[in-house]
Amino acid sequence: MTIAENDVLGGAPPPVLIVGAGPTGLILALWLTRFGVPVRIIDRAAQPGTTSRALAVQARTLELYRQIGIADDVIAGGVKVPALNLWVSGKPRARIHIDAIGEGLSPFAFALVYPQDAHEKMLIEHLERAGVRVERETELVHLEQHAGGVRAALRTKGREEVFETSYVAGCDGASSMVRHQLGIEFLGGTYQGYFYVADVHASSPLANDELHIDIEDVDFLLVFPLKGAGNLRMVGLVHEHEKPDRQVTFDDVKGRAVDRMQLGAAQVNWFSTYRVHHRVAPRFREGRAFLLGDAAHVHSPVGGQGMNTGIGDAINLAWKLAAVLKGEAGAAILDTYEPERIAFARRLVETTDRGFTIVTRQGRLARLVRTRLVPAIAPAVFRLPAMRRLFFRTVSQINVSYHDSALSEGKTGAISAGDRLPWIKFSNGSDNFAPLTSLRWQVHVYGRARNDLTAACSALRIALYEFEWSAAARVAGVRDGALYLIRPDGYIGLADANADVSRLRDYSNRLRDRESHAPRHTDSRR
Repeated sequence: MTIAENDVLGGAPPPVLIVGAGPTGLILALWLTRFGVPVRIIDRAAQPGTTSRALAVQARTLELYRQIGIADDVIAGGVKVPALNLWVSGKPRARIHIDAIGEGLSPFAFALVYPQDAHEKMLIEHLERAGVRVERETELVHLEQHAGGVRAALRTKGREEVFETSYVAGCDGASSMVRHQLGIEFLGGTYQGYFYVADVHASSPLANDELHIDIEDVDFLLVFPLKGAGNLRMVGLVHEHEKPDRQVTFDDVKGRAVDRMQLGAAQVNWFSTYRVHHRVAPRFREGRAFLLGDAAHVHSPVGGQGMNTGIGDAINLAWKLAAVLKGEAGAAILDTYEPERIAFARRLVETTDRGFTIVTRQGRLARLVRTRLVPAIAPAVFRLPAMRRLFFRTVSQINVSYHDSALSEGKTGAISAGDRLPWIKFSNGSDNFAPLTSLRWQVHVYGRARNDLTAACSALRIALYEFEWSAAARVAGVRDGALYLIRPDGYIGLADANADVSRLRDYSNRLRDRESHAPRHTDSRR
């Protein structure tokens, strides 16, 4: 199919077309809107999801949500999980406390369950308040790129149109049409095993806002708390003898849950079966088209990382697209999206693959490790402060870094450019994350800023924030008087122990002066 130029709709269309209105596409649209960039977001589904697919919202996601003022909505709608329980042979064998597990590392030091359907509804409401509506039952059927932008053929209830835009973001899931149109493979495979997921309402001891895991044999049965008394989410393995010729139902699998984990009578609100895939696209960008979320990478549910990774993709791309479209950075900054995000996606697939293999491995030794060794040592391990911090840093995604990025320059002691800005809470109750709500580049100094740095930041129109030097700052690893140039997404772009003004000026000039071939969008609100 070829799209003719004279078929293109007239007017000035939004410069970004977002294909797919799951959490990744919605948060991309919301961040771009906050930057003053018009978007068009489409989805082939007639309505948002009505079932709780992804559940975990990690601390790093909440930190990024705080920047646009929606973290409190997520927390209010979710469930903080104080502990996880390991069950063997119908009895709880170990209880591991995870409340405040990230204390001192993040303003969101807890584990949070917030189902995807509620999550999407909340994002849609915020987007609609900003004047953007998801166009439902609208699908991409073809796209082609040219020097000045992208032409996309769209179909809505049988009616076709051709839409001209500057950039396309493929947030349309594992079977992505955007990825297909770009001719990008989806390399990887599918795990053996057949899984089920169910939302149930039950009168049960398990309905106590805690996470319960059945580690007997190879059941891989997890029970998550949902908002509202008695509401639970179950994820489990379908055994071979439970696969009748007909479609598997909850009646086929509920026996193990009822007998072993005292689930009791349960009203099933939703039940589905699925297979788990592990795939990463070899590239996340083709010209002016980008892949994000499940369109770019899928992996096992171990660790609750999938949705959060897609949201991270969206925010990474959002501020860069906005900078280019508003003439604040050259188009070369878009070259950093793929290397920053693909490196993490590959590591994540490898990590979750190992974890998934461990929890589903069969055999006598594997069963012995799961049912005897893990319950015996896990509580003691999680009582060690170092292990709790390591676990939180890894699962919460605050350890995600971009050290090898073209945007990362410099190091001060243990902190390198490309690291997430370490969170520091001061004696007066304030913290150093508060200024990040501006969504602007900014310089942080912990201690006293040099006079020439103050003048340079003023000339460069970069906000300068001076924070008190304190024991908390020292523990966080920042250096007294050092310069930290912070990106709009809260990562460190430049770290310089000497607070060298010329280095800051050079970095800023490189960012701004690279020639941009992309059309510019002017924010009328500025």
